[in-house]
Amino acid sequence: MKRILITGAGGSPSTNFVRSLRLAPEAFDLVGTDADEFLLMRAETDRRYLVPLASDPAYLDVLNDIIDEEGVDLVHAQNDAEVRFLSDHRAAVHARTFLPSAETVRVCQDKFLSYERWHAAGLVVPETLVMHTEADLQRAFAAFGGRMWLRDSSGAGGRGALPVHDLDTARSWLELRQGWGRYTASELLEPETITWMSIWREGELILAQGRKRLYWELSKVSQSGVTGATGAAITVADPQVDAIAMAAVLAIDAEPDALFGVDLTYDRDGIPNPTEINIGRFFTTHLFFTELGVNMPYVFVKLACNEPLPEIPQKLNPAQPDMVWIRGMDFEPVLVPMSDIESQREMLARRRQKLRA
Repeated sequence: MKRILITGAGGSPSTNFVRSLRLAPEAFDLVGTDADEFLLMRAETDRRYLVPLASDPAYLDVLNDIIDEEGVDLVHAQNDAEVRFLSDHRAAVHARTFLPSAETVRVCQDKFLSYERWHAAGLVVPETLVMHTEADLQRAFAAFGGRMWLRDSSGAGGRGALPVHDLDTARSWLELRQGWGRYTASELLEPETITWMSIWREGELILAQGRKRLYWELSKVSQSGVTGATGAAITVADPQVDAIAMAAVLAIDAEPDALFGVDLTYDRDGIPNPTEINIGRFFTTHLFFTELGVNMPYVFVKLACNEPLPEIPQKLNPAQPDMVWIRGMDFEPVLVPMSDIESQREMLARRRQKLRA
């Protein structure tokens, strides 16, 4: 039985990875680590261990001690900090990892470096500038027609991102976030977003699935309306999205390995623009696909361990389309066909019509 160590095991992304492996056709022995002693207690792994933050000098020694004690075969991280640490120290980790190249991880975790690669490759992307000085801010404000998107060049979950429509707000936000030299400004795109999760091996696409976000959970508590927590999403199979997402990956890495989650946002012309790649990890709600019979974590683990893959009916978008995954705090996720939601809308419309009559 393969023994897998999952870092950040008390968080939702790792929990959905664990739940997916529990639904795999074979059993795995799962070990969890977390740097938060409270979140650790939520981990659904077979055993749990508290570790320091990845920024702590002792992190590698503690992690390796657990790996050696447990006889771990594979280590997988589901948060950016530990993905970057494992990437930078992969040769010193006492177990197998399955990650893109260190350079690819570095570029993907810097949104401006990713933008530069996409722009150079001729992809349609929102023009982006780094905010070093007041002059940069004024130039961006003029270039983007007085409406733009400010965000940190690193980090996940929409951290510190804000749509702005005037210079005073933009300036105040940069100063509040100490964002000069680190934040970027770009054209403010439309609210509609889509994500394309993919697994690669030595430049070959193994499996990919698209899903469109319908709304953000807890959006009202965020200044930008973006929380990084999907409230509801729907499976999609869009050849245009497939082509653009693949091009976005290959513009950064000609021979991609492991996990690439491409986030795209639609512009006013209806073209999905790549905005970032979540590298080396699955997006939080990947259990969505597993429940539809597309167990991407299982495929990932089999690839990582150089074992025969399960049967994959098709590489692109094998999940049933128009299925909606609805989630929220303290609720078990609900998986329903979009037709059920549309049926409720139609019943309400008929009821309104009856009452008007």
